[in-house]
Amino acid sequence: MCPAATGSRPVSGGVIPDLLREANVKQGNGLPVRIGDCGRLLLVLLLGAAVGWAQESKPAAAPPDQSMADAVRELQEQVRELRAAVAEVRSEAAQYRAETLELRHELEANRQAPATAPTVSAAAPSGAVRTASSGGESQPDTASLEQRVASLEEASQLQGGKIDEQYQTKVEGASKYRVRLSGLVLLNLFSNRGTTDNPDFPTWADPPGPFDSNGNFGATLRQSELGLEVFGPRLAGAKTSANLQLDFSGGFATTANGNNFGLVRMRIASMRLDWENTSVVAGQDNLFLSPLSPTSFASLAVPAFGYAGNLWGWIPQVRVEHRFDLSPQQSVTVQGGIIDNVTGEFPYDPIARIPQAGEKSSQPAYGARVAWTRNLFGQPVTLGTGGYYSRQNWSFGHHVDGWAGMTDWDIPLAPRVRLSGEFYRGRAVAGLAGAIGTDVLLSSNTFGPTTQVRGLNSMGGWSQLKLKATAKLEFNGAYGVDSPFASDFRAIPGGLANYTNALVQNRSTLVNFIYRPRSNLLFSTEYRHLRTSQLDNGPYTAEQVNLMMGILF
Repeated sequence: MCPAATGSRPVSGGVIPDLLREANVKQGNGLPVRIGDCGRLLLVLLLGAAVGWAQESKPAAAPPDQSMADAVRELQEQVRELRAAVAEVRSEAAQYRAETLELRHELEANRQAPATAPTVSAAAPSGAVRTASSGGESQPDTASLEQRVASLEEASQLQGGKIDEQYQTKVEGASKYRVRLSGLVLLNLFSNRGTTDNPDFPTWADPPGPFDSNGNFGATLRQSELGLEVFGPRLAGAKTSANLQLDFSGGFATTANGNNFGLVRMRIASMRLDWENTSVVAGQDNLFLSPLSPTSFASLAVPAFGYAGNLWGWIPQVRVEHRFDLSPQQSVTVQGGIIDNVTGEFPYDPIARIPQAGEKSSQPAYGARVAWTRNLFGQPVTLGTGGYYSRQNWSFGHHVDGWAGMTDWDIPLAPRVRLSGEFYRGRAVAGLAGAIGTDVLLSSNTFGPTTQVRGLNSMGGWSQLKLKATAKLEFNGAYGVDSPFASDFRAIPGGLANYTNALVQNRSTLVNFIYRPRSNLLFSTEYRHLRTSQLDNGPYTAEQVNLMMGILF
């Protein structure tokens, strides 16, 4: 038992107020008043119980054992209540601290937002403060501030886009000049009905053979492409650049499943000098005399309608281009150059390069083109015409003059509709994929001094209608035909027996759509119909459905 508290300070005079003041100091100014009140009440109850218990414990007035047990139980109950109250106070204190932290974050955000901060007018007294909601005079300042913020955001986005573009296009080269890598990974799923010269990108229909089925199904990625561009220094005021393009349609590996392992083939390897209105191009490049092709991702290894009216070729050449500006809306482009004198023949040897009929003439082929361009519906209208000449030496003094005249057009009929196409008339132009690949006719199946050699005449062309439904979706429909002259086959003495299976007409029709949900992603479906006639045989038909998915980079 404790002695009587006769020497202690009165409860009302000093101990409890001091403890209350100490509790207030520990709370700090950030705790709500309710927490302080609860703390004071708990301290009063605790001290009152302690004082009463001490007074009851004097020896002169000692209660019996029953009274002592009751007092202990009462004290235990008070301690439990005190602990519960302290736990509640702690919980409320944690909640208030969380709310205070959230308010502090909101205050910091408001301080950092210039559009919502109050602004002080330079013309107003020092104590006059205007906000965006204080009246009409603040609206111009707020609008101006919002415009500046929007302008800064736009500039930031533009700068970020340029940084991203530089990051994406940066390819390290051996020289200090910029190199850009590009390409296309393309998957073609195809299903054919009928017999064709080639299953994955057919160009004409063949008669069915004894081992041919009525159709086939397959998949290929050998039409995927890889490109590399180099941007060099200026030379005599001209920008220098080079372009290299490869695909995987150069043949097949002689290994198991070799159909899926296409060999690399060079398509383009050209260099350019570009002044303001003049360009010089040297290297293997597209046939500038016939610059257009139908739009199709089903036929990239051979451009669509190759051997069906579309003259094309990736041929070594040197050409000069010059543009004359007739007005701000009109211009004329003149192109001319020399071309490797190709005749469409297969190599004589798989390793050694042996000159063929065109190269044996000791002179190149020549070409020229003139094109007129102006704007219509905000898009260019282009009409062009060109000419081609090739001197060929087929040995034993047999010379053939190959030539062609061609025209091309690309015309917008409406803001979303375009009509394009080409037409040609020529002779001995198999090197440009004309006459369905036949350049000359022979009176005998072997070369000799008495063998007559005759250039095959032909004409053909194609046209395409394009509908640009949206920025991401387009539809294309096209038709092409190539017609070597059957009369030339019949006129060659004794040669008719050598050309019983000669192709005298090839027609091709295609319909496709191309969908690009992103700039680097495309999906396409194409239907193509082929109709090919042989001399005194046919016609034979075939059709293909091609499903495509590609990613450009």
